[in-house]
Amino acid sequence: MINKVSDITYQEIADYIRLDVSNDSQVQNELKTYLNIAKEYISNYTGIPIKTNNNIKTLDDYPDFIIVVYILCQDMYDNRSMYVDDKNLNKVVQTILGMHALNNLWQKLLIQGNMIKKYL
Repeated sequence: MINKVSDITYQEIADYIRLDVSNDSQVQNELKTYLNIAKEYISNYTGIPIKTNNNIKTLDDYPDFIIVVYILCQDMYDNRSMYVDDKNLNKVVQTILGMHALNNLWQKLLIQGNMIKKYL
């Protein structure tokens, strides 16, 4: 069972979209690329880092991002595209990402302020 975003592999993505990739390295590599793009997209959309060396929450701290990764990867595979189409974003994805979006100035300043206080 997958408990965090970093646990997701190309094989889990393949299973989710019902693909047999055991003998197809090209599709395996595509799915790995889609997986990285999905993580980057979530991080850029929300402002939540993929990884960090300090106590700031990362994508792994939000289990609802797991389904977002699956949906984004499936969409990229279905459309054979290496990008996420913002204009036709899945409503589930949009809702979950919107709930966690930190990409506004006030929230960024609060986070940075807390980080600065921590090191003073």
